[in-house]
Amino acid sequence: MAMDRVIEKKKWPPKKIAAISGGGLFFLVVIYYSLLGDTSTKFRVEEEKITVSTVTRAPFQEFIPVTGNVLPRTTIYLDAVEGGRVEKIFIEAGSMVKKDDKILQLVNTNLLLDIMFREAQFFEQSNNLRNTRLLMEQSRLNLRQRLLEQEYQLQRLKRQHERSLELFKKGLISQQEFEQTKDEFEYYARQRELATESFRQDSLFRDIQIQQLESSLRRMQNNLEVVKQKLENLTLTAPIAGQLTSLNAENVGELKSPGERLGQIDVLEGFKVRAGIDEHYLPRINLGQTGEFDFAGSTYELITKKVFPEIRDGRFDVDLEFVGDEPAGIRRGQTVHIRLELGDLTEAVLLPRGGFYQKTGGQWVYVVDESGSMASKRPIKLGRQNPQVFEVLEGLEPGERVVTSSYDTFGDNDKLVLEK
Repeated sequence: MAMDRVIEKKKWPPKKIAAISGGGLFFLVVIYYSLLGDTSTKFRVEEEKITVSTVTRAPFQEFIPVTGNVLPRTTIYLDAVEGGRVEKIFIEAGSMVKKDDKILQLVNTNLLLDIMFREAQFFEQSNNLRNTRLLMEQSRLNLRQRLLEQEYQLQRLKRQHERSLELFKKGLISQQEFEQTKDEFEYYARQRELATESFRQDSLFRDIQIQQLESSLRRMQNNLEVVKQKLENLTLTAPIAGQLTSLNAENVGELKSPGERLGQIDVLEGFKVRAGIDEHYLPRINLGQTGEFDFAGSTYELITKKVFPEIRDGRFDVDLEFVGDEPAGIRRGQTVHIRLELGDLTEAVLLPRGGFYQKTGGQWVYVVDESGSMASKRPIKLGRQNPQVFEVLEGLEPGERVVTSSYDTFGDNDKLVLEK
């Protein structure tokens, strides 16, 4: 009888070896990708749905887009010099006017009463001056008459004194008689000197008084003329020929205050453009800078002529005038989109503008590799810009290709897988 043979069990059967080998391989793969493999996140995107632009080196002109309004080169504003009530409107807004055409008539009752009062004062002062002159002339005549009388008496006494002197020398009259005639002559001589001095002083006083009255009368007349000029200012007239583009008086009876804007006249012989610019650019805007805009299929050039430094609502105004011919058919109030230059033409590395900037702020972009199938995130630094391109300061080289369309759907993935 044969004895059964004990079969030895194998320690490493093939299935076990295969299982262990597979697990080890999987473990190695995990270790490899954990330590050495590509762990970046990826996002698949169809290539036809994105925009890929090429970085270039080319001349760069920095300019900013600004919006301007067409205005007449010359505008005259009409303000109320004197306040009053609207009595009559001669011309409607929008009409063409000639110089000195009447536009608006105001009436001011208080001003009329003031003129009447001043006129009465003037006439009263004028009558006072005439009466004073008449009285002074009468006084002057009386003084002259007194001087003539004294002159006559002095001549008479002089002759009498001379005869008395001769008679006294011959002993024909007493010394008392001689001295009496002498004293009388000397008394009248002194009287004559005093009368002459009085006449001179009185004449000077009269002249000064007349000058003062005349000066006062002239001042009153000048004041009256000023007030009458105010009355004339109640009639608003056109200071220049042009178009009355606005008139702030629609109804008779409206009250207007002094200094209130009543309207404006535009001289339609030339136009300018007034543009509002962000206050950030104020230090970089100067006279003589050029800009251009497109109108009716043609491009027209402008130049800055005036910069208004006052900032309102974060913006300041600039006036630009046309270089060369103005566009035919352009009208007051039209809006134009201007490309205003900020600097000289320079050579720079340029990246076309695109929607990526809203997502990244210009801090990074997706750069397409040489195979064209993958785009990787890369930090960059941008400088100046214009409506077409950014100036690249760091991170990109000419010839590289960059995804410049919007990144809104890409999330925070490190790479883009470009699918055909």
